[in-house]
Amino acid sequence: MNKELLGILVIFGSTVLLALPLGRYLATIYRGDKSWTDFLAPLERLLFRAGGIDANRSMTWQQHLVALLTINLAWFIWAMFVFCTQGLLPLNPDGNPSMTPDQAFNTAISFLVNCNLQHYSGESGATYFSQLFAVTFLQFVTAATGMAACVVVFNALKEGTTEKLGNFYAYFVKSITRVLLPIATVVALVLVFQGTPMNWAGKAPIVTVQGDSVNVSRGPAAAMIAIKELGTNGGGFFGANSAHPLENPTYLTNAVENFALVLIPLAMVFAFGYYLKRPKLSYMVFGVMTVGFLMLLAPTVYYEMHGNPAIAQMGADQRLGAMEGKEVRLGAAASAYWGITNTVISCGSVNSMHDSHMPISGMAELLGMMTNAFYGGVGVGFLNFFVFVIIAVFISGLMVGRTPEFMGKKIEAREMKIAIIVALLHPLLILTGTALSAHLYAGNPTEYAGWLANPGYHGFSEMLYEFTSSAANNGSGFEGLGDNTPWWNISTGIVMVLARYLPIIGPVAIAGLLARKKFIPESAGTLRVDTATFGVMVFFVIWIIAALAFFPALALGPLAEHFTLY
Repeated sequence: MNKELLGILVIFGSTVLLALPLGRYLATIYRGDKSWTDFLAPLERLLFRAGGIDANRSMTWQQHLVALLTINLAWFIWAMFVFCTQGLLPLNPDGNPSMTPDQAFNTAISFLVNCNLQHYSGESGATYFSQLFAVTFLQFVTAATGMAACVVVFNALKEGTTEKLGNFYAYFVKSITRVLLPIATVVALVLVFQGTPMNWAGKAPIVTVQGDSVNVSRGPAAAMIAIKELGTNGGGFFGANSAHPLENPTYLTNAVENFALVLIPLAMVFAFGYYLKRPKLSYMVFGVMTVGFLMLLAPTVYYEMHGNPAIAQMGADQRLGAMEGKEVRLGAAASAYWGITNTVISCGSVNSMHDSHMPISGMAELLGMMTNAFYGGVGVGFLNFFVFVIIAVFISGLMVGRTPEFMGKKIEAREMKIAIIVALLHPLLILTGTALSAHLYAGNPTEYAGWLANPGYHGFSEMLYEFTSSAANNGSGFEGLGDNTPWWNISTGIVMVLARYLPIIGPVAIAGLLARKKFIPESAGTLRVDTATFGVMVFFVIWIIAALAFFPALALGPLAEHFTLY
């Protein structure tokens, strides 16, 4: 037990230690300062010339959003084409069919918005062509999109008054060439040397230790798995995701993959402080996020390592923990740690089945996505946190009788309206989708019997989790849900679109509005936002909004299930 706890402590500690220099490096390349990766500049200029882009032209916040949304629309059209025709395209040694239109819609949206919700199994639902040229491609570009949008907000918070906030395409390309590609290559090499496939071969017949004859899928898995973690995407090459022995063969690959998925979200927090030359501010943000993360992690590790009382009553040994749905080679603690990191990070990959986790663990994973502000996905995690900071600044200003100010700019009605809309959009999408689904099932349980293998408290949790995962751009699921149906494909697709782009548009708009305002130097009466006191304020704003919105739903699902066991 002590070794298992030490293992997750080492993973988290090493991630933080490496995120600090990476954050400094990110600030350096986004500011345009000299760095050791400047040898890539000719390649970047070639890409800009090929695309007809002037990377030196500074954009307003509106131009940034137009660029972002335009290229995302082009990627969606490409992904829809690939998924609808993949059965006819090359690189399909196993003869997998094309997707139906509703499933292709859901899958294209899912990977476009960095969610990676999968209503298919990778071995049979996708081909090598679609895995590489649609899925893996989108996993790179959507991660870079979030990082570029985040840098726009950084620019808006610098001292001074301006309408020009850098160039979206420059930040986007640098995020790929100087960050995602190099680190993903290193992670992929580790996976290959540990046994993850990287080839074009089809399924291979093997005989298991039980004597069963099965066909095991192979393919170019290592490349996709590396960026699925690093870009906080989460979609698995195989159906079992990182619980599959070829996606995650050893404890070392488990540590490396978990390290990769947390690295850039943490680094973006530190990059914020280095970019603005206010590192104390980034430490405050990191502290608030880490306290929230640990509050979710501690009960999850406890319950997963102490076993399932219902199974213990059957006489099964629970000394290894609640091992249903987990890999013995990884253990309960590493599975619990992965479950929380992947739900607070908005990655969505899994190394165990969340549907089999203890009810309190499931609630902690849900809360990680419902708050959606503790680390979060690459770039967009900071944008979500920024919204709560604006709300906290406004409330704090009212409490002390001063005009709310953040980074030398006044927070006024327009910024607050946008922040509140973005903050309330998240619970609105989750709870509306869950309520509609529960109404449909309760009204005709025979018609929709295929949705739920576990009706009751757990079935409600499965539906709640699906919409929470979709709204948080996470992609993991309580896989007892029968989700490959027109209702789930279309409804979650709509939720994913709204939950991806409005929370990007909102913070970028707030930042753009602030950038135009007159800069007010700090004085003795200025609210300090880089202090522990303000950090506590932000922390409680996050929890109050999440608790008030989601507690009734949690009481109907995981909490009710918990009290039936204990």
